[in-house]
Amino acid sequence: MHNIREVLENIYYVGVNDRRIDRFENMFPLENGVAYSSYVIKDEKNALMDSVEAAFTRQYLENIEQALDGEDLDYIVIHHMEPDHCRNIDFCMKKWPNAKLVGNAKTFKFYEQFYNDEFKDRYYEVKDGDELNLGNHNLKFVFAPMVHWPEVMMSYDTNNQILFSADAFGSFNAIEGHLKAKNVIHKTDWLDQARRYYINIVGKFGKQVQALFKKIDGLEIKAILPLHGPVYEDKESIDFILDKYTKWATYTPEEKGIVVVYASMYGDTEQAADILAAELADLGVTEDIRLFDVSAWDPSYIITACHRYSHSVFAPINYNSGLYYKMEAFLQELVGTGYQNRHVSFLNNWSWGGTSLKKSKEILEAGKHTYVGEDVLINSSVKEEQVEELKALAKAIKEDLDSTEL
Repeated sequence: MHNIREVLENIYYVGVNDRRIDRFENMFPLENGVAYSSYVIKDEKNALMDSVEAAFTRQYLENIEQALDGEDLDYIVIHHMEPDHCRNIDFCMKKWPNAKLVGNAKTFKFYEQFYNDEFKDRYYEVKDGDELNLGNHNLKFVFAPMVHWPEVMMSYDTNNQILFSADAFGSFNAIEGHLKAKNVIHKTDWLDQARRYYINIVGKFGKQVQALFKKIDGLEIKAILPLHGPVYEDKESIDFILDKYTKWATYTPEEKGIVVVYASMYGDTEQAADILAAELADLGVTEDIRLFDVSAWDPSYIITACHRYSHSVFAPINYNSGLYYKMEAFLQELVGTGYQNRHVSFLNNWSWGGTSLKKSKEILEAGKHTYVGEDVLINSSVKEEQVEELKALAKAIKEDLDSTEL
């Protein structure tokens, strides 16, 4: 066995890695799996914090047994009732019949939707601000509705300044040895995966995340234990992820850069995008320039890039007089993540007519963007006059990029 880790004094990580999963929520591609985190607090009263996915029952129960080391389990605290964190609650309730199930009213409503009311007599309902004393650890419950489900709550250990943060501050990727964020935070693709996780799953709920920050403002936090990814137990890592979340939740670009998102059936619009990108580089743009074909990339990667950078160029094309399906789906998903307050430009291949440019702007208009440069219109293939227009657009973007302050 030996699958458990003591991450903080008397707090054991009993989670599991899922390296066989291809898509998170059957939607977002995973290159390196995902971790389902769960923790056991050993104290005068022992508490299990959340659960894991259904495929790992045997390993998970063995992990809990090892952490308890022969002692009984008193509480099972559920911060989030999404299936990747709740599929073993019933097994745990049966294995430890003295344990009470700790949650709020909505927790139990969802529990009975996924299961039934078999353990109703063992419910321990808490309200926002209630406390549960385990001995040396004292859990104060902080409700965080719509971060990112209605029932979500967090626990703040008032004695040890530890925040059990549910899905907040999580990331994609399985744990590769290093369980502490300080060992991965500036290495590999950890930040890219944390950003993609937040933007695509929680991004829509920026106002709710901001409301949560107001609730925990002033609390001293010495550690953050999320339900996915590494734990934060040093000041640098905690400050780093809090700063990122503040930017993400307020829809503030992290850095200056240009994302060019295009649709192209036969390569002509792609050629226009390449000309624009090359001209931007030749004008002296040193910031990142990223090109994405909506038919080649999963939307989650493009959406994340659009949130990360200050400027975007959208290059829709017509399809059956309307908007190319892949571009329309992408733009709808982008807007659904709360995309707003960016500097955007357009180039459009309209061929024999259609409404693709008009529809694209209508989809994006809710984001209150700043429009940069004149729209470049291409009729089937790029001609010399369009090359000049692309150069003019590149110049306008470069000037706007230089004058933009973050």
